[in-house]
Amino acid sequence: MRTTVQLPDALLKAAKQRAAQDGRTLTSLIEEGLQHVLFDRPQAAKGKRRLPRVSKAKGGLRPGIDPTKINTEAQDAENLDMLERAGLTSGCSG
Repeated sequence: MRTTVQLPDALLKAAKQRAAQDGRTLTSLIEEGLQHVLFDRPQAAKGKRRLPRVSKAKGGLRPGIDPTKINTEAQDAENLDMLERAGLTSGCSG
């Protein structure tokens, strides 16, 4: 079936270039794109989203870290001192 579509000039130019690089017609490129958008996209799951685990490491927080306390400037300075003594602050600016 023939149809007319209006595309921005830059998009049409890029599509023609891509089709030529792939050795195919512009029609086949557009058809593949429509197939992908209409049929290949995974459907969004409804309901609660399940997030991937961040880490599989075990053991919890490092000793001395209390997630209920807000880090103050004094604690930041203490942490920076510890990192400097360990030689881990090269390239850092404070």
